[in-house]
Amino acid sequence: MKKLVLIVFTALLSTATFAQGVDFGIKAGANFATLTDASGLDNKTGFVIGVFGGIKFNDNIAIQADLLYSQQGADPKIGDLDLDYVNVPVVLRYFVFKGLNLQAGPQFGFIVEDSDIDAESFDLTGVAGVGYDLPMGIRLAARYNFGLTDVVKDSGSKNSVFNLSVGYSFL
Repeated sequence: MKKLVLIVFTALLSTATFAQGVDFGIKAGANFATLTDASGLDNKTGFVIGVFGGIKFNDNIAIQADLLYSQQGADPKIGDLDLDYVNVPVVLRYFVFKGLNLQAGPQFGFIVEDSDIDAESFDLTGVAGVGYDLPMGIRLAARYNFGLTDVVKDSGSKNSVFNLSVGYSFL
């Protein structure tokens, strides 16, 4: 899977010569996470922080890849259920009009902390969201990440994360 992430980033960088604009930046925000098909769990609030790179192909279409540290999991009645990931979402951004964009794509997650629950080392999720690019490089985004793979093998529980973030593009 690490090879897949490397291939995605290489493809993004190699297509930069055909694009209208390339940008890089930083982002941070809040996650509101839980696990599907698991009883007795409340939402867990965590943070997300990282970098992004994007290529705008024309006035309406762009692609963006992020490299994020993401606190996820759930909040059981007793204790904590921490699932921290390094996530790599790759989203297509469709600009409805100047600034406002719809986002969709896959996200590849690699577990770095699992609260001793023997979580799967890889997590595949779908991403759907909306963003707004403000003047001077400020970006706002709201995304929903829906799990496509089980967090623990054969458990049926998948990640479910609502994310709000703000970013700054350097280019």
